[in-house]
Amino acid sequence: MRPLRIGNFSGFYGDRFDALREMLTGGELDVLTGDYLAELTMLILGRDRLKDPAAGYARTFPRQLEDCLGLAHERGVRIVTNAGGLNPRGLATEIGALAERLGVPLRIAHVEGDDLTARHPGTLAAHAYLGGFGIAACLRAGADVVVTGRVTDAALVTGPAAAHFGWGPADHDRLAGAVVAGHVLECGTQATGGNYAFFGEGDVRRPGFPLAEIHADGSSVITKHPGTGGFVDVGTVTAQLLYETGGARYAGPDVTARLDTVRLGQEGPDRVRIEGVRGEAPPPDLKVGLNRLGGFRNEVVFVLTGLDVEAKADLVREQLAGALAASPPREVRWDLVRTDRADADTEETASALLRLVVRDPDQQVVGRALSGAAVELALASYPGFHVLSPPGKGAPYGVFEDVYVPHGAVDHVAVLPDGRRLTVPPPQETRPLDAVPHPPLPEPLPPGPTRRAPLGRVAGARSGDKGGNANVGVWARTDDAWRWLAHTLTAERFRQLIPESRDLPVTRHVLPHLRALNFVVEGILGAGVAAQARFDPQAKALGEWLRSRHLDIPETLL
Repeated sequence: MRPLRIGNFSGFYGDRFDALREMLTGGELDVLTGDYLAELTMLILGRDRLKDPAAGYARTFPRQLEDCLGLAHERGVRIVTNAGGLNPRGLATEIGALAERLGVPLRIAHVEGDDLTARHPGTLAAHAYLGGFGIAACLRAGADVVVTGRVTDAALVTGPAAAHFGWGPADHDRLAGAVVAGHVLECGTQATGGNYAFFGEGDVRRPGFPLAEIHADGSSVITKHPGTGGFVDVGTVTAQLLYETGGARYAGPDVTARLDTVRLGQEGPDRVRIEGVRGEAPPPDLKVGLNRLGGFRNEVVFVLTGLDVEAKADLVREQLAGALAASPPREVRWDLVRTDRADADTEETASALLRLVVRDPDQQVVGRALSGAAVELALASYPGFHVLSPPGKGAPYGVFEDVYVPHGAVDHVAVLPDGRRLTVPPPQETRPLDAVPHPPLPEPLPPGPTRRAPLGRVAGARSGDKGGNANVGVWARTDDAWRWLAHTLTAERFRQLIPESRDLPVTRHVLPHLRALNFVVEGILGAGVAAQARFDPQAKALGEWLRSRHLDIPETLL
């Protein structure tokens, strides 16, 4: 049986608008997937739904589709997307009206059952992460477009693969292979050189979107359309494989994929083969993401220029102490960022930033009283006083957490093109998500001369967020670099290099086939990205910070 060619045209809500047309016109495809949902997106859509109960889905998707619906139909390309967000039925209805207006005969289906908001009072959105078999049911019934709500990102690929190859719930190895391919595709151009540690090795000014050629045994080849920008090699695929993962067991609602079995090989230019993936029965529970409003926050950034930066910062803190004490916010955070340098030749490089962030359930507490106190300092504080932007009245922020429910507690339903509702049964076999025993490490490098240098000279990294936790995947590019990295970059060394993590739980996971280490840092992001608890709230650049830190590296590796 020929491979199934599945492409991606969106990695987040706001991705390149023209990508759908680019993928449809760039080469042969069977299925196109669009991933629009993230933890923060669900909060945004929840706030949209507060204003308009008919909202709750990605408004940009119908506009993208309007330009490409006829083209997709002519080429026989099916489209699967989670752009339905909190309202997949509403989006499916809008697409149906669009197709009728354009005169394109489309069969549209959608997947329901993920919305558990009514069971979790006080949340804006509470949604279970469903698997791919609802999507598969829709495609088997002849759907041209399938709209879902909150499914796992990889389900957008496992569903079409299961439908095409006839896989069932017990085909764990095959499903796991599709999960890995789906995880590589889900963030779009991150697999083709976007956000890549060694971006200088190719032209990444406008990376093309990735596609996977999936085979009946679950193996795949990651590639892209000919002539598109970016590049696909073992490094770009490794980086995306490590993104937002934890241990060797990568759990999902359909299957648990064993990342420690993944083997990558460069098959040719812009072609990376993924094979050897083993799968296990999924865990007994489904993840449910809860999004709620956490309160209100306000922020002021004071610019401190030239001499006596520390003294100027102390003065501002003392001057605002009274305003903060009069009606104290629940949380007050000051951060002095020393972006300045001595004898600077521009005013900007002579300046440091003093950032004040306050949070409280009451908007009045963080609002105009604080803003007024900060503005009133304009002529009464340190020399050179100014702020980056005027403080506001306080904006709402969100909090994300996850809970777990049994598979049977969720009504997973495929609404087929003819309106029939097909219940997707929960998996008959499950397996608790136990930790994998530590694999043996390679032989260490023999002793030799070393040189102080950045870690990034010999290793790549990619980092991301899962709720309040961050992960940093680090990989070596050669066997010798792996021998050094595996023994040098321990969890304790990680804490030393990343001081923010010193008082937090840090777990190191070893993935020898990928020559990679994956570090999970618990709690470093507070209550998640929507709470904006740190400078880089999604830990996007945490891996690059790690790569910039200096270590004693063997000269043979440099």
